[in-house]
Amino acid sequence: MNAPRIRAFFDEPTNTVSYLVWDPDSLRGAVIDPVLDFDLAAGTADIRSAETILDAAKDEGVQIDWVLETHAHADHLSAAPFIKAQTGAAIGIGEDIRKVQKLFRPVFGLTELKTDGSDFDHLFADGERFKIGSLEVEVLHVPGHTPADVAYKIADAVFVGDTLFMPDFGTARADFPGGDARQLYQSIRRLLALPEDTRLFLCHDYKAPGRDEYKWETTVGEQRRTSVHVNDQVSEDEFVAMREARDENLAVPRLLLPSVQVNIRAGKFPEAEDNGVAYLRIPVKPVREAVAGAA
Repeated sequence: MNAPRIRAFFDEPTNTVSYLVWDPDSLRGAVIDPVLDFDLAAGTADIRSAETILDAAKDEGVQIDWVLETHAHADHLSAAPFIKAQTGAAIGIGEDIRKVQKLFRPVFGLTELKTDGSDFDHLFADGERFKIGSLEVEVLHVPGHTPADVAYKIADAVFVGDTLFMPDFGTARADFPGGDARQLYQSIRRLLALPEDTRLFLCHDYKAPGRDEYKWETTVGEQRRTSVHVNDQVSEDEFVAMREARDENLAVPRLLLPSVQVNIRAGKFPEAEDNGVAYLRIPVKPVREAVAGAA
């Protein structure tokens, strides 16, 4: 079985890792979890990071056939539509994105939002297999962080999204709507049941205390031996108690509100108004009755 070629691209403003993955024989490839450069304060979006990936693909002679999302991210906006427009690639995500759309449609009052997943080109089922050139990709449903998380297994490489971080940092949060710490543990154990030398490619790194460099590649064996959250000595109940207590004190991601609205629509913004500007919604929940009256 061919091993995929892999190039990683780290976006420090969002601590996100995107990947260009390709078959060295056919030079057909995929981009996994591409980042749109979004400036929240200025309300501007740019495609510098996505252009860097496309330039790399050009340098390698790779034709991009897929943009693969591991889930609807809450910490960065997706550049999938731009890459699709430039390459003709299909945008794929796990089929349970429909659950996420149904969860967030009322949160943002998005009455026009379709909740059938049709904004994406393909919805992957658990266990589904497809080809990138001669490479076979297996889709693994790994819910817990969100209901729709999937990992993409290509030979000995697995792109796990937010489910796992580096062993010295831990695991994904499970407190978003539809998240579940017990499901997350079970999904992680599914991944850690793979052979110990299986390479795990992560979607984020935040540099654990004492570590000077960003890292985003680990192995099943390293996670099982040394993960600070989910090594082989940690039981399911212990993990759930730790994860739920930890999540109670985590801050809301800075880009959560724009990210979710855009990413559940395959990276698409709402239609622009007559002035050429697209507008996103900010839900406001009064904390006290007097605030509601003032509004």
